[in-house]
Amino acid sequence: MARAAKKEKEVSLETVLWNCRVALRGIGSTEKNRDAVISLVFLKFAGDKFEKRRAELVEQYGDVPAFLEKVSFYNAVNVFYLKETARWSYIVAHASSNDIAVILDQAMKDIEESNPSLRGALSSRDKDGNPNYTFFATLGASNTKIKDLIDNVNQIDEKRFQEEDLIGRVYEYFLQAYAASGTKEDGEFYTPACVVKLIAEMIEPYSGVVYDPCCGSGGMFVQSLKFVDNHNGNRKKISILGQESNPDTWRLCKMNLAIRGIAHNLGEKNDSTFTNDQHKDKKVDFIMANPPFNLKGWRSEDELTDDPRFKGYNAIPPVANANYAWILHMLSKLDVNHGIAGFLLANGALNAGDVEYTIRKEILERDRVEAIIILPRDMFYTTDISVTLWIMNMNKKAGTVNGRKLRDRTHEILFMDLRTWDENVEEIVIDKGKKKKKTVLTDKQISKVKETFSAWQDIDTDKYSDIPEFCCSVKLYDADLTDDEKDAGVKTIESNDWSLISSKYIEFIDHDMEINYESEMKRIQAEMKEVLATEKRSQKMLEDAFRGIGYGIE
Repeated sequence: MARAAKKEKEVSLETVLWNCRVALRGIGSTEKNRDAVISLVFLKFAGDKFEKRRAELVEQYGDVPAFLEKVSFYNAVNVFYLKETARWSYIVAHASSNDIAVILDQAMKDIEESNPSLRGALSSRDKDGNPNYTFFATLGASNTKIKDLIDNVNQIDEKRFQEEDLIGRVYEYFLQAYAASGTKEDGEFYTPACVVKLIAEMIEPYSGVVYDPCCGSGGMFVQSLKFVDNHNGNRKKISILGQESNPDTWRLCKMNLAIRGIAHNLGEKNDSTFTNDQHKDKKVDFIMANPPFNLKGWRSEDELTDDPRFKGYNAIPPVANANYAWILHMLSKLDVNHGIAGFLLANGALNAGDVEYTIRKEILERDRVEAIIILPRDMFYTTDISVTLWIMNMNKKAGTVNGRKLRDRTHEILFMDLRTWDENVEEIVIDKGKKKKKTVLTDKQISKVKETFSAWQDIDTDKYSDIPEFCCSVKLYDADLTDDEKDAGVKTIESNDWSLISSKYIEFIDHDMEINYESEMKRIQAEMKEVLATEKRSQKMLEDAFRGIGYGIE
């Protein structure tokens, strides 16, 4: 009797993705490996979408080249046209070829040339700005390793893994994994998904232009569109505007957005937002950003001294720290009537002195800050410190926003402190046998922050009240206080010398004061007496036992 065929063991998506990383282990830098893996993932998903669209065209028009090879028939539905040698099926068929690296580089070149929206996304640039299609040829990986990587990427298939957003899941995995395993510089482009989701929930980007001046891998843009989807909105009402200085990360962002079919404008090239703002005259409705913390040397001493973004303020952000340069840049971009921004900064910006003090005081006097939210420690891959989410609003007057009736919040700021929310930890495998633990916010926690913020904004003031160790509504000026508040010694931003440190305002309870020391001592003494009595009984039982067997204990 013939033996039954052995059933093939099912492999999880995480295992496949891990094997992709393993395929290139030890051959180069984290950035090179990251870009190689994600470039192949891009080719795989672009190829899958192309074949699916091609099958639709065959069914509609038959096997007619005039239709099947017409670029616009693909681009019209956010699918990239691929020449035969750029298709994933061709790459898989030639994976064992001795010139597979050249085949991959040529595929990248062909895709860019056939699809203008991808210009610069799949190639590096030389000093003159000319494209350089030699990434895989100069990767340093053997043909065997590249084939191994192609074989692993080929297993990432929608039919095999029934994921609602398989593209997103795969990209998120690689961005997170390589950020976690890399150096500080490697991880700067990645913001944890839960933090990005929190920002989107707070600023509600339902329609309009969403801007990120340091867009990294594009996570803010992706999450803003997920927010729209989750709230049954219309993606067509959102426009994406961004800029990124790092050339590899700029390319990564373009790939990330393109493969998801997200239209975007990231400028003609990678460049510094400060020294070459590629969206100079644009005003935006929303800003979502995670600028590099405490960036040094963002300008030279004599540079940008008359820049319009800093005009009207009595100080220019210092060369040694770009935190307030980012703030002023983003404020200059917001629509003056309704613009809203949510961005992250190191906690030091809350009370930075000297030049920053002058700028912070003026920003507060212009009433641009709406909320300050301290996040838990150890959420980011580049640092273990706690950071702050700033919510800026160009219009804090009463009105109706997204169906919610809001009260006038002029001269008021909501402070929230989430540093005790550190119980939810996820482990990221960064290498064989090595894991990194990071704090994450759950959907329930994100909802609580959002609900608290919405209640504070609401026209019905009974919906919100201060909660010790969590949140506090603070007025800007001493003159804003009622007589009862003055008598109670309520602090304002002005009375705290324009500091935005949350602990100066949120009430913190001394839990040691809750202990009844007299009753606690009695409880401890009673427990000690019982312990001593138990030990005495045990000792007597032991002595009796020894006497019973003739040890002669007197």
